[in-house]
Amino acid sequence: MIAFPAGAKVWIAGGVTDLRRGMNSLALTVQQGLGRDPHAGKVFLLSRPQR
Repeated sequence: MIAFPAGAKVWIAGGVTDLRRGMNSLALTVQQGLGRDPHAGKVFLLSRPQR
């Protein structure tokens, strides 16, 4: 289990994301798709396609 600090904000992105793209591309997805700063100390949850 991953413990988050008290008061941490968690953003959940709906849809499908290719998690093989790497951290820079995923950070860009957060910036463009959610309009948030991926380096602001928040937690972003992205989903992947079901097999």
